[in-house]
Amino acid sequence: MTLAGVFAPIPTPFDSRHDVDLTRLKHALDRWVGSPLAGFVILGSNGEAVLLDDNESDRVIASSRDAVPRGRPFIVGTGRESTRATAAATRRAAELGADAVLVRTPAFYKPQMTGDAFVRHYTTVADASRVPVLLYNFTAMTRVTLPADAVSQLAQHPNIVGMKESGGDVTRIAELVGAAPPPFALLGGSGATFCAALEAGAAGGVLVLASVLPEACSRLFALARDRRFEEARALQARLRPVAQLLGSTYGIPGVKAALNLVGYDVGEPRSPLAPAPEAARAAIREALSAFEEVAA
Repeated sequence: MTLAGVFAPIPTPFDSRHDVDLTRLKHALDRWVGSPLAGFVILGSNGEAVLLDDNESDRVIASSRDAVPRGRPFIVGTGRESTRATAAATRRAAELGADAVLVRTPAFYKPQMTGDAFVRHYTTVADASRVPVLLYNFTAMTRVTLPADAVSQLAQHPNIVGMKESGGDVTRIAELVGAAPPPFALLGGSGATFCAALEAGAAGGVLVLASVLPEACSRLFALARDRRFEEARALQARLRPVAQLLGSTYGIPGVKAALNLVGYDVGEPRSPLAPAPEAARAAIREALSAFEEVAA
């Protein structure tokens, strides 16, 4: 499995009763599979995983596995608050066909979430997992941070193969790349700073922006890979307004609004999240109008 390129975090569609809608999910995945995306992440933060129970999560994994062809990485989010529950979710994901798992940092007991606690947690999960494990740091949501020295230590584990760093701090990206060099794969998670992350040594990205604009994000990666950085930076500048609207400005409601606007029928967020207001939809529609792949 190659962890390089652009990966899309796939949203979980819900119907009008807020039940998981597997038919919508399959139709959307069929379209994403036809794009140049390197692979797919389900049940991550953008998949509203924390709002699903285990039975729903398992159904989403099984349905998605049927839609994603073998040979393109199929990564499943299995993070839970306890180590035991995370290991159990990881085991089920592997049984249902995951190629790898993405494990967010536990975060409820923040004062106790030290580097040592994270090392113990991830080591236990990786020891028990039949598939490779990726670390997942998302400080903006969890309010905890996986320290670089803990990442360096965990990167020595034979079953821990990479990490998603969702923050846009390029200095931290460079620090993590230095702390855990290849073959450990550092994947950026910020569409607004993706080009800079690649220049700092990231192997690719897991970008919600890529679920909406897969062609443009894949093009940016290809330009950076070929060291055509001037062109890559110019494309990044065009993408940044959309990335910011889908990230810190409107979040998951904005992501689902954008996807519905460009023809992916993914429904609305699950309560307690609310649909994006009309002002948000208008701003997103305007930002997307600059991209030919949307018009097509």
